[in-house]
Amino acid sequence: MNREEKSATIQEIAAQIEASEAIFAVDYRGISVPQAAELRSKLREADASFRIVKNRLTKLAADQAGEQRLAELLEGPTALTFVRGDTAQAAKAISTFNKEHEVLTFKGGFMDGISLDDDKFKSIARLPARDVLNGQFAGVVASPLTGLVRGLGSMIQGLALQLGQMAEKGLVSGEGPAAAPAGPVADEPEAAEEPKAEASDTDDESKEEE
Repeated sequence: MNREEKSATIQEIAAQIEASEAIFAVDYRGISVPQAAELRSKLREADASFRIVKNRLTKLAADQAGEQRLAELLEGPTALTFVRGDTAQAAKAISTFNKEHEVLTFKGGFMDGISLDDDKFKSIARLPARDVLNGQFAGVVASPLTGLVRGLGSMIQGLALQLGQMAEKGLVSGEGPAAAPAGPVADEPEAAEEPKAEASDTDDESKEEE
């Protein structure tokens, strides 16, 4: 590997480190080419990749990416799993694969700010996949709303039943009182009275002529 190829490899590994939500390191001694291909296929389902690395170049890449925790895992034959997607599913794929073939030794890893030893890795591998967890969370959030809807439905049904019983006993009539006018009705204007003063003046004049 010449200098340009080494530089390209360092850049590529640094980019994988920066893009990963979790990284697992294993000792891969004893794994065959077909077995490695099988594991890579399983990890792709979790949006993760399996890569056998050169420790010295990977340490340089870790320094470039600002990930100092990785350096202590780079002793002896090392393969890294870079997880961009479902961490639990990726851990489960490695754990299941190793139960079948027994060729990998977990060296350590980290997930966000958490360093992972073998026990923590196994605990993550026992978690449900992310889609299952999302479904469970959605069910927990929706359950109070479901109870509220059911409760309202029962109240409405009970009220309708009570009204029906009252109607059967004649306590509720199907016809309501005539509807009142929508707005206030204006009073009809009173007929104007004829002025009486003029009539009185006329009578007085007649009496004087007599």
